[in-house]
This record gives sequence, structure tokens and C-alpha cells, in this order.
Amino acid sequence: MRISAKADYAVRAALELAAAGDERPVKAEAIATAQGIPHKFLEGILNDMRRGKLVVSQRGGNGGYRLAAPADSITIADVIRVVDGPLVSVRGSRPPELSYTGPAESLLPLWIAVRANVRQILGEVTLADVATAQLPPLVDSLAEAPESWSNP
Repeated sequence: MRISAKADYAVRAALELAAAGDERPVKAEAIATAQGIPHKFLEGILNDMRRGKLVVSQRGGNGGYRLAAPADSITIADVIRVVDGPLVSVRGSRPPELSYTGPAESLLPLWIAVRANVRQILGEVTLADVATAQLPPLVDSLAEAPESWSNP
């Protein structure tokens, strides 16, 4: 699985909004500056997130963006899906849409297992978990394993 720059930026922008809470809308410029995201690119991402009903926007001098729902109800998977589509695809298709024959036949359950593991992590970790550094124990244990930090 590859996390695109767009998905990375979207998650980081959503985390800025999660950290701000409901106090006030956050301007795109402030998010771009805080996270080192190109402003024009961020505007497009925020529009995708608005169309995906993850953020709401407010116009005017006190305008900006805020999360459309509580940070503990928006998962990292929700954000990635809105800006990049399915979490796991093979040649642009979702694994259940594929079929293989012969010695490649067991690839399908492999791709399904990869998708299930990605969903298990990204679909359960919320913006609030990341923004408050309260990652689930499974994520902590996987990240603490020394082999997780090296490339074979």
C-alpha cells in the first residue's frame, strides 16, 4: 500500500482541525503553514473533504474550516477514502472484483487479507486518537517492533 501525498496532507489537515476543536473555524492558510502543505493543493483537498462531508466551511472574515463531526467519530480511513478512493486496490480494482487461475489463484485471499489488515488499523484509528497521541494498543505494538522500522 502506498499513501499518496494527497492522503497524507488530508490526514494532517484533518488533524489540525481536530486539534482546534469546535471553537473557531481554521483558515486554510493556517493549516498549510502549520503542516507545510502547499496552499493551493490544500484548497483542493479541503474541497474534496467538504464534498465528502468530513469538513464544513464558513465564509467571511471569521471563516475557515472545521470538522463536520466529532474527531472521535472520523477514522483515518474515512479521510483517505474521501481524497483517494478505496484503501486497497489491485490495478485499480477492489480485491473482491478480481479472479485468478492456476498458481496465482491464492493471490485473491492474500489481497483480501492485506485489505482486512489495512482496514483493521486505519478503520479503527480516529482523528482524536492521533491528535491526542492515544493510539490503540495494536498500533503501538506494531510500531514498537524493531522490524517495523527497517526495510528488508
